[in-house]
Amino acid sequence: MSNTETNSKSPTHIAYAVREAKDQGKGFWTRIGAAWPHQDGKGFNVQLDCVPLDGAIQLRLASDKQ
Repeated sequence: MSNTETNSKSPTHIAYAVREAKDQGKGFWTRIGAAWPHQDGKGFNVQLDCVPLDGAIQLRLASDKQ
């Protein structure tokens, strides 16, 4: 990663909690936080606004699409 990417104020990853819908066969994705890479590229700082009850968190690359 370049210094530009690691020093950005925008997160590189978004944290989601995913609940499976029993009768619909698809999940409901709820944004619960974000992650920024460490400057050395060997880890992440993760900030969560809430913690899912089942403890499962999906980290996805942040994109321009909302």
